[in-house]
Amino acid sequence: MRASAFLYPWDVVGDPYAPVRVARLGVRQVTLASAYHSTRALTPRHPRHRIVTARHSAVLYPPDPARWSGRVLRPYEQRWTEGRDPFGEAAEALAGAGLEVHSWVVLAHNSRLGGEHPEITVRNAYGDRYPWAPCIARPEVREYAVELAAEAAVRPGARGTELESCGWYGLAHLHAHDKTAGVALGGAGHYLMSLCFCEVCEEGYAGTGADPERLRAAVVTALEPLWRGEPGPEAGPAGDRAAEWAAVEQLLGEELADVTRRWRRGVAGGLRRAAVAAVRRAARPGFQVLLHADPAWHRCGANAGADPDDLLEYADGAVLPCAGGEGGRAARAAVLDPFARVRPEGAVLAANFTVVSGMGGSPATLAADAAHAAGLGADELRLYHAGLASDTDLAQVGAFLG
Repeated sequence: MRASAFLYPWDVVGDPYAPVRVARLGVRQVTLASAYHSTRALTPRHPRHRIVTARHSAVLYPPDPARWSGRVLRPYEQRWTEGRDPFGEAAEALAGAGLEVHSWVVLAHNSRLGGEHPEITVRNAYGDRYPWAPCIARPEVREYAVELAAEAAVRPGARGTELESCGWYGLAHLHAHDKTAGVALGGAGHYLMSLCFCEVCEEGYAGTGADPERLRAAVVTALEPLWRGEPGPEAGPAGDRAAEWAAVEQLLGEELADVTRRWRRGVAGGLRRAAVAAVRRAARPGFQVLLHADPAWHRCGANAGADPDDLLEYADGAVLPCAGGEGGRAARAAVLDPFARVRPEGAVLAANFTVVSGMGGSPATLAADAAHAAGLGADELRLYHAGLASDTDLAQVGAFLG
């Protein structure tokens, strides 16, 4: 199976040995961040630093002034990695070691953009804003995301791209000193807390046949038992996508649940199609476009929910989050099977495994996990994350790939 390792430019810039070290793992490709959200990252092998603090969402290359001239929403430049074009420098070094470079672009996840422009963010049923989650139903957000996709994907040296968070972002967010786990919301509760009630979404609900105020009241009413600590209506094992949506229908009623489904599916699908089309217009023929996705359309986040048959009509494939270890077999099947059943000839299904043991990954079981994923239809691997993993983790990855 073809394997690609995720990297940040700061894993490579300033470390002349990084490209050879990654190549010796046995991967043929690197998925290199070109537009990324804020993070604090460990760099366990870098000769100059051990921690990089990316203070805000930023592009890791010099954005084109002409493209963004006059736009209120525009990407921010980074200041934490030396040089004007860390992506370009890293891509050149990695290519010099024989590695194919693909860009890694984060779209609808931007805390600084949301903090400076709160009016563009998701507003939940209680009126709370999510500054990390620009609302993709808003025309200005969609325009920004589509332009960013085209520019950040088609960087010099990139042979393809992977678009992350190309869809709805919601409540779930790895926030600094997060204190949101006190109530067990479950999948249905997270969906209800992720529904947006900005003026654009309210108009969308109305156009789909529902009174937005009635819907808002229904969401608040449905959530009240969860705040009291009562169990939700979900049945089936944790993470069961069908059970999650059945619980949403039970909580809201089928009519109102269907209104949210039609509105949000249409918005997310429109964004994905527009973003992929923009990348293709900017790229040379043969440029690969993959989307990080989840087969349950209602899921929010980095792996935004998408209908498999719809996504595979216009993208070259999907990168799917896969749990490692024997206990992850059912979860792997849940994400891979829906795409494998409808995959057209030539479409890529990449199983994305965390190989950082300190982040819950299972590099020791990678061989067995990859074999199981291949049996479910995966034909490529993604390894998260070669820059964050310890030497021991990487040795286990290399033993498998070598």
